[in-house]
Amino acid sequence: MANAKILITAGDPLGIGPEITVKALRSTAADGADLTVLGDTGALKAAGFRPGRAAFIPVDAAGLDFKKRGPNAAAGLASFKAVQLALKLIKRGGFSALVTAPVSKEAWALAGIPHTGHTELFRSATGREPLMGFTAGKVRLALVTEHLSIKRVPGSITIALVMRKALLFAGALKAAGTRNPAITLAALNPHAGDGGLLGIEELTVLKPAVSRLRARGLDIKGPLPADAAWREHLSGLSDGLLCLYHDQALVPLKIIPGAARTVHRTWGLPFIRTSPAHGTAFDIAGRDPADAAGMKEAVKAAAERQRPHGCLKRI
Repeated sequence: MANAKILITAGDPLGIGPEITVKALRSTAADGADLTVLGDTGALKAAGFRPGRAAFIPVDAAGLDFKKRGPNAAAGLASFKAVQLALKLIKRGGFSALVTAPVSKEAWALAGIPHTGHTELFRSATGREPLMGFTAGKVRLALVTEHLSIKRVPGSITIALVMRKALLFAGALKAAGTRNPAITLAALNPHAGDGGLLGIEELTVLKPAVSRLRARGLDIKGPLPADAAWREHLSGLSDGLLCLYHDQALVPLKIIPGAARTVHRTWGLPFIRTSPAHGTAFDIAGRDPADAAGMKEAVKAAAERQRPHGCLKRI
């Protein structure tokens, strides 16, 4: 099999993206892959990037002060342009995967970019409905909604959306080698709504969606209260956990053992995309303490997903 051709965007140049990119390149995670890095020249050089391990395409930000770490319009624009260029290169052909280091949503907003993150950009650029999936140890989970304020979540969850995400998730789990995946769906409200006393979404949206999915042959249970859904999945009683909103998934995920190695995999796109499951960490950027475990696993996973049963593979 030919070497995997992977693009890596180094993320916000004022965050830890350049640092964890360089550390990932120095590891054995990407052995055998053909790598190309896109990012700010100054930020990557400061992080220790040197030619040889990967090809380099500069996407520079103007007038950065690396002593002032935080959301910055110029840095946000550069990180956005790097992802835009990566998408163009993938569409042109030759590259099979994209690994993205963290960007700052606030910096993108300061730069006037109308997307709240990578996933929303990919949805707009490809016309595909993406699924945010995560793996860490035994955990395999996915999201119904992504980067929304809590007040917008209930109105955004529809029967059609839950079904679409559940079917995408089942497809991802099958591609990972699970023949008939069992999925647990988390509820939205405390105690799964307590029969409508604490919210009606379980009755009006989630239970009907589960009924229709089961009628189509999908092994899906729920909606279960979020704590019970997590307990069931962690106990090995389901192959995948489908959560309804960001923190319902990410807060527990980031405190379980092995959380530093969590990989975000976006399913449903016409290309492979992985990333570490953390942010820009402006507070520690430029001081070399950043843990690159997630980035290393993201690069490794991007290469593995081009082999049979690579998608959403347990790590």
